[in-house]
Amino acid sequence: MERRLAVGVLVVLILALNWIFIWPHFSDLGNVKSRIAGARRKITLYERTIGETGKYETLVKKYRSGGEYVPAGDQAINFMRTVYSQAASSGVTISSASHGLTQTGPFFTEQPEGIQVVATDAQLVDFLYKLGEGASSVRVRDLSLWPDPPHQRLEASIELVATYQSQAPSKLNQTAK
Repeated sequence: MERRLAVGVLVVLILALNWIFIWPHFSDLGNVKSRIAGARRKITLYERTIGETGKYETLVKKYRSGGEYVPAGDQAINFMRTVYSQAASSGVTISSASHGLTQTGPFFTEQPEGIQVVATDAQLVDFLYKLGEGASSVRVRDLSLWPDPPHQRLEASIELVATYQSQAPSKLNQTAK
């Protein structure tokens, strides 16, 4: 009887140890296989991207040489000159202007400017269209419209952004053009 009791206690002890230490790790093999498959997908993606290095270098050269270079000190003046001359030619009245914070990236510098305008709908559309036309670097980031008190014209709050090259084009880039 004592042997049976000892064997029973031993079996219960072995089952308890299996339940504590072995059974929680049954899914580990599946998890490891899943991680290995994910790592292989990443390696394939990285190798493909490394193979396209030449394409990315070409794009970097294109972005560095693209656009108009204006010295940093002249950017705000050039931007406002463009906006005011286009407003005058479109018949839009600029009632106020406010300068935003300049943001500089690796390739381009963004020069924001907020303006308040009064115009008819045709004049406003012409003004906005001609600002973004062609190789212009001026874009509209935000636009709010409302009628003026006599309801004959539109008042608008416009946030414009001009994009300029961050660095002067090098001699090598200028000869490649």
